[in-house]
Amino acid sequence: MEKRVVIIGSGVSGLLACKNTLKIGLNPIVFEAEERIGGVWSHTLESTRLQNSKEIYQFSDFPWPSSIKNTYPTHNQVMEYLESYAQHFNIFACIKFNSKVIGIEYFGESNEEMDSWALWSGTGKPFGSKGKWHVKVQDTKNCSIQVYHAEFVVLCIGQFSGLPNIPEFLPNQGPEVFKGKVMHSEDFSALDNSTASELIRTKRITVVGSHKSAVDIAAECANANGVMYPCTMIQRNAHWFFPRDNLSGLLLAFLCYNRFSELLVYKPGETFLLSFLATLLAPLRWGISKFIEIYLRWNIPLKKYGMLPKSSFLEDISSCQIAMLPDKFYDRVEEGSIIIKNSQSLSFFPEGLIINGENRPFETDLVIFATGFKGDEKLKNIFESPVFQNYIIGSPTTTVSLYRQIIHPRIPQLAIIGYSENFSSLGYSEIESVWLSHFLDGNLELPSIRDMEEEANMWADHIKQVTGRYFRRACISNFNIYYNDQLCKDMGYNPRRKKGLLADLFIPYTPTDYSGLTSK
Repeated sequence: MEKRVVIIGSGVSGLLACKNTLKIGLNPIVFEAEERIGGVWSHTLESTRLQNSKEIYQFSDFPWPSSIKNTYPTHNQVMEYLESYAQHFNIFACIKFNSKVIGIEYFGESNEEMDSWALWSGTGKPFGSKGKWHVKVQDTKNCSIQVYHAEFVVLCIGQFSGLPNIPEFLPNQGPEVFKGKVMHSEDFSALDNSTASELIRTKRITVVGSHKSAVDIAAECANANGVMYPCTMIQRNAHWFFPRDNLSGLLLAFLCYNRFSELLVYKPGETFLLSFLATLLAPLRWGISKFIEIYLRWNIPLKKYGMLPKSSFLEDISSCQIAMLPDKFYDRVEEGSIIIKNSQSLSFFPEGLIINGENRPFETDLVIFATGFKGDEKLKNIFESPVFQNYIIGSPTTTVSLYRQIIHPRIPQLAIIGYSENFSSLGYSEIESVWLSHFLDGNLELPSIRDMEEEANMWADHIKQVTGRYFRRACISNFNIYYNDQLCKDMGYNPRRKKGLLADLFIPYTPTDYSGLTSK
C-alpha cells in the first residue's frame, strides 16, 4: 500500500508537518511557490519583530541559539531560526521550490459513495482507501504544469497571504481614477529592502488599515521620511495595541495566557462545572479586561491620537485583534511623521483620497492597503471540486468547520494545519502536526463522521459567538490550552504538562511544555 504524502506550503506549519511525517518514516513532498521557506515571514518587512517573546515562539525540540539575546527577535533572526530548523531536520531535501499548487482534486470514489460513508474516508484510516488526490503544480519559472498523485494531502497555506482583501468602491471612486500608485501590504512587504526604501522615499504615503501590518508599514514610512513627508494612517476601527516591553509581555502572559485565565472564559464542549465556574468568575474576567485597558491608556496616548478602541480588551483578545506596536511608534506620531485619521469610508480622486468626516480631500502619492486577506476563500479555491468547495465555505455566514481544527469530516485523506488563529501560531501548529503524525502512524482513531461533524460544528458555533464579526479568522486564542488538552487526550498523554498544581494553573504554557509528544 502506497503512502505518498504531499504537503502544500513551507511556512512554519509546513515545516512542522514535514518534520513530523519524516519522523514516522514517511517521505513527504513539500510544494512551495516561493524561492525560500518561511511563509508569511518571507513576505515581512525587515524591520518587523516577533509579537511573541522567543520563549513562546520556539520549536519544542529546537531552542533559539544562545546568541539571540533579544526578547523579541528581528525578521532576519526569525528567518535564520526557521532555516536552521529545516536544515537540522533535513526538511530542505523534501521541498520543491518555485512550485505553486493551483488545484487539488480527489479521484477514486463518487460523491454518492462518499455521502454514504459512516467513517471518514470510508475506513476511518488515513491510508487504505482506493481514492487518490491529484495535485496540480505550476512551475513559477516557466509556467509548466505537472500533476502529482498522493494518498494524503496536508494543507499548510494559512490565512494571511495569497488572496488580498481589497475594499470595494463605487464606480469612478476607486483606484482606477487615482494618478498615484496603489498596492496591498503583501506586495509592499515582499519587496527587498532597497526597492522598498526607494519606493517610499520622499513620497506622501497613506496606509489604509488598523492592525499589525498597518502600524508596521506606517512606522517604516515615518522612519524613512520623517515630518517632511508624513505618513497618513486611515483606520476604521482602532484595536488594543501593546508597547513592546517586558512588562506588557508579562501582563499578557500571566493574565491572559495561562490555565487559570482560561477558567474565566466559556469553552466549547466544556463540562457543566467549568461553565458554572466561568459564570462565577465573570466579574474577575471583566476586572482583568478593565485593568489592562487602564494600563494601556496610562502607558500609551490612545485617546489623544484617536487610537482608543470602542471594543473592550476582552472582545479584542477573544477575536485575535490585539498586537504589539513597533518600537517608538507613538514617538513618530508625537513628532508628526505619522498622522492618524479615523474614517468608516473613503474614496479616490485623481490626486488623492476623500474620507468621510472631512470636507477637503487630501493629496497622496502612494496608497497601501493593509486590509488583510481572504484566507477562507483561498482555502476554498484550492479545491477543484464544487462539492468540496461548498464543504469549506457553505455561505457567507459560516466559517470553516474542522474536527480538532485539522480534519474536515467530509473531505477524505486530507488535513489542514495551522489554519485557526492563535497568539502563538508556532506552538499551535506544532501540536497539531504531532497529532496528525499520530493519526498517520495508526496510533489515533477518529470518531464517526456524524460525531466529528457534531464536534466541529460545536466549536465553529462557539468561535463565531465569541469572535463576532471577525469569526472567519477562527480565533482560539483565549482557550488555546483547553484546545491543546483535547489533542493531548486524543494522543493518550496527560494534558497537565507542568509539575505542581500552582505551576500548572498560573505559569504560562510554552511549546517546550509539549516536548516529547512523539508517535508511539
